[in-house]
Amino acid sequence: MSLFLVKHQHPAEACPAGHPQMGPKLLVHLSEPSAESFGVQIHAEAVVDGEHTFYLILSADQAEQVERFMTPFAQAGSVEVKPASYCEQVVARAVC
Repeated sequence: MSLFLVKHQHPAEACPAGHPQMGPKLLVHLSEPSAESFGVQIHAEAVVDGEHTFYLILSADQAEQVERFMTPFAQAGSVEVKPASYCEQVVARAVC
């Protein structure tokens, strides 16, 4: 599996966290069983307080799986999926 860093941003007025239906749906979507159904494993996730920016560290065989998993977030704002590596891999290959 490959490692990916995902960044999602949305405008304050479109924040799904405060929406009575969307917020709970997104939490269910971010559950381990849901992610696994897309072939994705969630390693970490965090929201930058007050910035409407959400980061995830995910594993999947292909970026397309991550993009499909992130579809609900893309409906509320931007989604960037970037290939990533663990520090040990970067040191072993001697280049970022």
